[in-house]
Amino acid sequence: MKRSRKIAVFGAAVLLLAGSLMGSAPAAETQRSPWFTSWAQSQQALSAKTVQNQSVRMVTHLSQGGDAVRIRVQNTFGKTPLTIDRATAGLSGPAASVTGVRPLTFRGQPAVTIPPGGEVWSDDTDLRTQPDTDLGISMYIAGTVVPGQHDSAFRENYLTPAGAGDHTADPAGTAYTETVTSTYLVSAVDVRNRGLRGTIVAYGSSVVDGVGSTNCGPGCTELGTNRRWTDDLARRTGKLAIANAGISGTTSSNACPGTPDRVAGLDALARLDRDVLALHGVAGVLYYYGTNDLAFGCTAEPILDSYRQVFQRLRDAGIAVYVTPITPRPGYTAQNNLDRHEVGTFTQRWNNCSGTCDGVVDFDQVLKDPLQPNGIHPPYDNGDGVHANAAGQQALADFVSLPMLTGRG
Repeated sequence: MKRSRKIAVFGAAVLLLAGSLMGSAPAAETQRSPWFTSWAQSQQALSAKTVQNQSVRMVTHLSQGGDAVRIRVQNTFGKTPLTIDRATAGLSGPAASVTGVRPLTFRGQPAVTIPPGGEVWSDDTDLRTQPDTDLGISMYIAGTVVPGQHDSAFRENYLTPAGAGDHTADPAGTAYTETVTSTYLVSAVDVRNRGLRGTIVAYGSSVVDGVGSTNCGPGCTELGTNRRWTDDLARRTGKLAIANAGISGTTSSNACPGTPDRVAGLDALARLDRDVLALHGVAGVLYYYGTNDLAFGCTAEPILDSYRQVFQRLRDAGIAVYVTPITPRPGYTAQNNLDRHEVGTFTQRWNNCSGTCDGVVDFDQVLKDPLQPNGIHPPYDNGDGVHANAAGQQALADFVSLPMLTGRG
């Protein structure tokens, strides 16, 4: 070997050794995007309220933090263009107050117009956040708009009175004198954090959305304490962000004859692109669907058909799929229970949905009443026999296998 060749090989070896001693990440790791969706609430309809020359301040609960944030604003159900004239982000304090306010821009501009059916992600803004903390997103609308919303925030969000103008940069929340318990306009928040391993999206209906999570016991209701099972799970994961893509009342299948008009078109396959695949860093989906399908007249066949279609789309995208069998519900008929059994057998066969998913999370074992199979175990019952209270939400979160989610199981 020529001297120059020897020097080059020796130099490469020294650089490789130096890189390993300094803890350099593998090439694939350094090239991986550092952005992960840390919070989500899926848009489901237009609000009954019109926003006009006023500011809104929506509180979003981050599952994991980072050194920068960016947000998604949607006009999915809008009939007219939506113009956001100014937007900011800051750390939420008591009531509507925020600290560390940072301006948000869109392609370098403070304002953005989103066409009907469209969406936009903001530019990133340097704002350091921590896990399990609240981020306040403030937006000013100079014109008039009917905002899209997620119905069930399970907390108070804030608006200034109509005509009050731009209060997006206010640290104090005194201008925000109106409250709503829905989330307007903003549907996802990303954090920049190279230490995270991925985002897990919980996908389903009201049992994912968090119905029951504000029930902290007899006579006790808590808003804004983030007690959904997905929130509790995020507090366990450390290196995984959790995004909640639940919408109450929705189904897996689009073929259930009793589906109400208010949730028509919000089945799992119809909203998969915008509510799961459009999020960032998604490594897995916790799929928790089926109780409404049975209640709205679906048999096992269309439910399983929808499962197979959704699971295939997710796996084609390189996303792992973890499925829970259909959990109890009062009023199930004998036929409903036969169909529930058939769906459950499909998901549990080989512990991988007959080869179509990557694992099973058997929440039925956590929630079912051993004496009343159609009901929830009384200590976990929200009172309707369908949804878990705060204690039940924690039990569900504790049941999930972290080694399974991290690929170490």
